[in-house]
Amino acid sequence: QVQLVESGGGLVQAGDSLRLSCAASGHISSIYAMGWFRQAPGKERELVADIRWYSGLKDYADSVKGRFTISKDNAKNTVSLQMNSLKPEDTAVYFCAARKSVIREYDYWGQGIQVTVSS
Repeated sequence: QVQLVESGGGLVQAGDSLRLSCAASGHISSIYAMGWFRQAPGKERELVADIRWYSGLKDYADSVKGRFTISKDNAKNTVSLQMNSLKPEDTAVYFCAARKSVIREYDYWGQGIQVTVSS
């Protein structure tokens, strides 16, 4: 099992920056990749960014490319999401997730954290 705990959300204004962090614990060696998802009211949950735990290879949703950066610290078992130039449409609950294989089905989830961007 892997436990994930997010931190760093909050209320910001459009154009501001915010950094989310996710602390992982438990069976870390089983992790293949970690990702950040978000879900806005009335919308489906979407993958924002994904990072391979060992290679560091990253993927981003088109909507956040150039604004968001995912990073990891294997020594601290953390994954972060640096969000710059935030827009009101970035408002959502953000979830940290981890998967055990190349298949993009995530096995472990954090509880979610609210990010609100005011215009």
